[in-house]
Amino acid sequence: MTPMDRRTFLRRAGIVAAGSAAVGLGAGAAIPGLLHRFHRPWDDDAFAPPGRPKVLVARAASYDVDLESIVEVGLAEVGGSLAGRSVLLKPNLVEYDPGTVINTDPRLVAATVLAVRRLGASAVLVAEGPGHRRDTPFVVSASGLGERLAEVGARFVDLNLAPVTRVPLHSRFTDLGELWLPAPVVEADVVISMPKMKTHHWAGATLSMKNCFGCMPGRIYGWPKNVLHWAGLQEAIIDVASAVRPELQIVDGIVGMEGNGPIDGTPVQAGVLVFGTDPVATDSTAALVMGLDPAGIWHVSEAGRFLGQADPEQIVQVGEDPERSMTSFDVLPVFQDLTLGSNASDAAHAGLGDANA
Repeated sequence: MTPMDRRTFLRRAGIVAAGSAAVGLGAGAAIPGLLHRFHRPWDDDAFAPPGRPKVLVARAASYDVDLESIVEVGLAEVGGSLAGRSVLLKPNLVEYDPGTVINTDPRLVAATVLAVRRLGASAVLVAEGPGHRRDTPFVVSASGLGERLAEVGARFVDLNLAPVTRVPLHSRFTDLGELWLPAPVVEADVVISMPKMKTHHWAGATLSMKNCFGCMPGRIYGWPKNVLHWAGLQEAIIDVASAVRPELQIVDGIVGMEGNGPIDGTPVQAGVLVFGTDPVATDSTAALVMGLDPAGIWHVSEAGRFLGQADPEQIVQVGEDPERSMTSFDVLPVFQDLTLGSNASDAAHAGLGDANA
């Protein structure tokens, strides 16, 4: 059974709605958020206007180049301010399979630890709550992340088990109302989202906003974060990202994943890192690098109404031209309309300037 067949089955069988009711989400939680376009499901005073954020696309041919210097320059160029601040690095560490590239590469994570220290951070830790494996130490060890962090003297925290803090939501794309966030995420001065550049079989693409799912503890939200899926996947992406608010983003596109991502796709050499201070602007730019139209990625487009900047005319590109750096990622047939150059993509792109209306 293909992933899309499974999703169709779940919807028709009513399992999603039943699951939502079981955790008190309300009957409407699983309904696609089309009607959100006609109202404003967020608190205006909780979100500043996005302005004109900087995003930098940097070329990196492999993980053997001087990643530490690339990261240091990239964060500085987009305006990352880390001096005297505590930093939490949130890589993508979902599952380990030696035959593919599911996770943020450990070499990039270790290089970022060193770069962040050089930029004056008072403390840095690496934290993740893997969504597929309950045995986090196994994933950390098997993936090579544990060895790399030991080399740079960095601590790892399992967010599935960390103490939690109740955080009321200021956006209402789901009916969750509040989230239980791990204390290390809440207490960090700066959260840096470090996703792997991947396609996603249900959301089209998974980048810095979707990467925030790993902040949600599995002991509360299930494996693989079932409560968030029951609430509506793309709606939950927005609400979680709005609560976590990663101040900086580093997208690992040196080797990404195309096709049936985020677990079973195919590695693709894109040779880039994408840096930003606005998760919507960063994800919009990364989508372009993947040959995808960000206007067609629902959670990116909707978040561009309040959480960040989705209008490409308002995003200041301070590195490589995203379109000149493009590597066209293959997507599942259901997402062919996202591919730049398709008729549907062209139509969506024409209306992208209205994303902040």
